[in-house]
Amino acid sequence: MVLMGACRLCGKKANTVSDVIGFCVDCIRNRFEVVWPGIKRVHDESRRAYGLPADPPRSTEGIPCPICSHRCRIPEGGRGYCGLRRTEDGRIKGGRPHEGNLSMYHDALPTNCVGDFVCPGGTGCGYPRYAVTKGAEYGYRNLAVFYQACAYNCLYCQNFHFKGETLSEGQVRARELAAAVDDRTTCICYFGGDPGPQILHALKASELALGKASGRVLRICWETNGCVREPYLSMMAELSLRTGGCIKVDLKAWDAKVHRALCGVSNEGTLDHFRSLSTKISQRPSPPFLIASTLLVPGYVDDQEVARIAEFIAELDPDIPYSLLAFYPQFCLTDLPTTSRGHALRCKEIAEKAGLRRVRIGNVHCLGQAY
Repeated sequence: MVLMGACRLCGKKANTVSDVIGFCVDCIRNRFEVVWPGIKRVHDESRRAYGLPADPPRSTEGIPCPICSHRCRIPEGGRGYCGLRRTEDGRIKGGRPHEGNLSMYHDALPTNCVGDFVCPGGTGCGYPRYAVTKGAEYGYRNLAVFYQACAYNCLYCQNFHFKGETLSEGQVRARELAAAVDDRTTCICYFGGDPGPQILHALKASELALGKASGRVLRICWETNGCVREPYLSMMAELSLRTGGCIKVDLKAWDAKVHRALCGVSNEGTLDHFRSLSTKISQRPSPPFLIASTLLVPGYVDDQEVARIAEFIAELDPDIPYSLLAFYPQFCLTDLPTTSRGHALRCKEIAEKAGLRRVRIGNVHCLGQAY
């Protein structure tokens, strides 16, 4: 049951003010230095419950982790912010090609993926090079790979149950993952959590699977927060470009303060990486290589956030597909309502006015009826 919340700073009352966060979006934007200590405690407690570090480690004697924009320096016996990468005997372990911490399953196509409205599996776009049928690939399937680690700490995480497995030892070798690809599998989608902390495993598994599927369609796709650094970002892009797959980046918020309040960390790296990926679109304009999405968190990811995100995307390329996703109360933010139909429709109109040509509202079944 969603209750009326109140901002502890300005007193604003609304069912879109979370008592867990404690402050409204305007106070987060305008009085961040006042509200952040309280919000930071929420993040710290949510991570402590799973044994995850409160902050990216910065030990001067730690081993630098090259994977993501947090640039962790992990001390002996410690863990990176993702919780998976750790230092033992002077070496970083976790996420190596033989240490996959994941679950996987086959999902019938077309599936409810973020990019299904423009991808080959959902539309047949790119047939016959990148799709096996002229329309949606009925009768074929996607290998969905859910990586159980993430470098963000979204308070509304829609798949938060993975956090309980993050510290587990990875048991699935890259070759075992590749072996799950059969002759009816036409795409692999890495998501989670996030594929970032285990990118070494995903890259190795992808090359093995592509070798096994030589001469036929097998797309490599990613759903990610965009935190992965070079050279791994370009390696992800090359696999998707070559195979007809896509990279779906979740742009969670525009304002750096709102992003930190919701996700615990900066979005600077994600925006820079998205910008970098956009320069590769010309290498394969169709099927779309780069796709953006945003979860419409009531009261926080509002019209202003979507307008700025859409403007940013449109300046890079107005043909980048943009999917607006409905929020469902999960993890820490169970005191907010689902995204209203009015909120979603208004944001779609805002994104189109910003110049984007391919905007859609995803998971409409989760939308509330209120306007």
